[in-house]
Amino acid sequence: MHPITVGVIGGGQLCRMMGEEIVRKKLPFELVTLDPTEGCPAAPFAKKQIVADFKDSKAIRELAEQSDVMTYEIELAGYETLHELENMGKKVHPSSHTLQIVQDKFRQKSFLQSRGLPVPDFREVASSESIVRAAEWFGYPLMLKARTDSYDGRGNYLIKDSREIDTALAHFNGRRLMVEQYIEFDKEVSVIAARGTNGEIRTYPVGENIHEDNILRTTIVPARMDKATAQKAEALAAKTLKELRGAGVFGIEMFVRAGEVMINEIAPRVHNSGHYTIEACPTSQFEQHLRAITGMPLGSTELLRPAVMVNILGPQGYSGLYEVDMKEAGFFRGVHMHTYGKKTTSPKRKLGHLTVLGNQDAPLEDVVARAQAMESTIRIKRLQEMKA
Repeated sequence: MHPITVGVIGGGQLCRMMGEEIVRKKLPFELVTLDPTEGCPAAPFAKKQIVADFKDSKAIRELAEQSDVMTYEIELAGYETLHELENMGKKVHPSSHTLQIVQDKFRQKSFLQSRGLPVPDFREVASSESIVRAAEWFGYPLMLKARTDSYDGRGNYLIKDSREIDTALAHFNGRRLMVEQYIEFDKEVSVIAARGTNGEIRTYPVGENIHEDNILRTTIVPARMDKATAQKAEALAAKTLKELRGAGVFGIEMFVRAGEVMINEIAPRVHNSGHYTIEACPTSQFEQHLRAITGMPLGSTELLRPAVMVNILGPQGYSGLYEVDMKEAGFFRGVHMHTYGKKTTSPKRKLGHLTVLGNQDAPLEDVVARAQAMESTIRIKRLQEMKA
């Protein structure tokens, strides 16, 4: 059987883990990736890498010529070219229409609100005066966000009072902006959900997310919440997918407050908070995405064992060559380590993750404590670039 060629815009760790799953489970796919960094993390698992910007129209068309179906692992993909290719009959999943909605956070929130899906109140802003008016309506603190080209919290600025408005605007240096009501949430959670080309939808269990400086550090599955609220979150994720076009895996980030859930943001791709599925579920989110976009039946999303995923981030105060020392953590059973093949580190850059699995009868807090203990054993070692 000839493998299905999947063209992926973006060759980072998400595409890499798709490739790893193809190898691990001997799946009938091969990857071609487009990424601006030569020798990107996914390159060892790709049939070919096209070195070009994510929005390079010529390169995207070249990728299309070499692919049976196209997808993306980053929202910076060039929407216009994908839209043209889709109109010409090329299979693009999730659809370019969905990508266009999600790329602009103001457009995304407006779309969700128009479909009756719960989101924090928001407004478009362009000046200090418009932020002051929004604050009169929402109150402080207020979340200022760049509308486009931002991820991992890099486009967020929390304004605590009116004295910080000018500093916040200067931080974004003329970019298009929006403000959101700040939500005093009880928990941040996410649901990884998949939709097949036939419309079938499956959701993974709700994951509880812990962020530091707007970057995900830990995901705990199942989330420490009551069953009724978890069911609301899964139902909201499924309802959201019904409103979006195209197939694939989506990460739906949510706030939980007083037993109610609302959508924070949508990622139309495999998601950091779903990495635990590699070991904890029969079908990982990466295999599921490939199955979904190629028309194969969706796999099981059952949680086989409780899991805690911890991101391994670049240390403060150093940028450059490095190696990850995980030897101590590797001695323990139920600990699974992943590195992403990135050549250099920088502060808070995602270099890998570890997943700790628990037993069904073990207290979840014990699994959390074990994961924290494992994280403390990991060292990021600096390397000096060798001179020729």
